[in-house]
Amino acid sequence: MANAITLGRVFALFVVIRLLYVGSASVIAICALVLAVIIALDGLDGYVARKRHETGQFGAIIDIVGDRIVENALWVVFADLDLIPVWVPLLVMSRSFLVDGLRSASYSDGMTPFGDHNMMRSPLTRFLTAGRFMRGLFGGAKALGFVFLAGLHAWQQPDAGSTWTAALYGGDGFRMVGWTMVWLAVVLSVVRAIPVVADSIAYLREKDACENPLPA
Repeated sequence: MANAITLGRVFALFVVIRLLYVGSASVIAICALVLAVIIALDGLDGYVARKRHETGQFGAIIDIVGDRIVENALWVVFADLDLIPVWVPLLVMSRSFLVDGLRSASYSDGMTPFGDHNMMRSPLTRFLTAGRFMRGLFGGAKALGFVFLAGLHAWQQPDAGSTWTAALYGGDGFRMVGWTMVWLAVVLSVVRAIPVVADSIAYLREKDACENPLPA
């Protein structure tokens, strides 16, 4: 069930992406709200997995893959729509490839990104990557940032006057808050990756030393 939710999120995402390009301002404004639901379902699939005892290495990997598709696709789309600079998706995707590549080396040892058996070695790593506060802050910043950008795209359309974006995006304060969420998500994406990379490298070095000990 949890994996079905993840796949459903990805399918809905690509429907939304198509509509962001071809829809009217009203349709795009609705898509911005649908994006909020798609992102919110990320928490639901994890909850369902725990309740149905479907947690495990495969489910954890599927969940991460789904998250990466949603996140990276949206960054690319918003850059293509000229809402953000192109270096943002390049930076975020490079971070994803690096972190996931390092983590994949531990999967053969039965480890998962989170849970009891993982590569996290320091309290800082656990706080930044697994702690509820930081995961909530990062997830909230991404969700609000993506919804803001989709709404901004709707607001920029010639027929935006009849949408909910007309009232909100006309104020500088609202746009300032929205952009703060966007850039906070970008910064946290990088900051949260640093301890993961450090712990992964330390883990792989120790593993290599155990498998290939120096001759006496």
